[in-house]
Amino acid sequence: MADEWRRADYLISTNNDLLDISMIHEFLANSYWATGIPRDIVQRSIENSLAFGVYKGPQQIGFARVITDYATYAYLGDVFVLEAFRGHGLGLWLMEIIVSHPRLQGLRRWSLLTKDAHRLYERVGFTPIAAPDRYMEKTVPNIYTRKKTLT
Repeated sequence: MADEWRRADYLISTNNDLLDISMIHEFLANSYWATGIPRDIVQRSIENSLAFGVYKGPQQIGFARVITDYATYAYLGDVFVLEAFRGHGLGLWLMEIIVSHPRLQGLRRWSLLTKDAHRLYERVGFTPIAAPDRYMEKTVPNIYTRKKTLT
């Protein structure tokens, strides 16, 4: 069951049927964090996440998704508002909706990665990692652009 929130001319919805996969793919494929991501990977990532679309009328203007087990942990990713719609508080509103979503309450940990939006996430309770010595990662840099050159 999809959830919806309205503010003036804007809508945030978890209804995947409303998502403009082409717009999301185009934005992500040109982002610093998912350069060259294939459309089928974007589609699969949405199908396996709790996705939030931001709309002005019928036009999708923002997106975020939460990868979670709905019990202990959530990873927030692929958050954006199209440039033409920034500066109206939509990013903060989106983040407030996400962190207060009923299915995401009681989690012991949330995480995210950002290069340039620290202040936004701090406003909804995110902080720098308290014990970075405990965290590890495995990354495959440029996976989407590298695959194109290998095939």
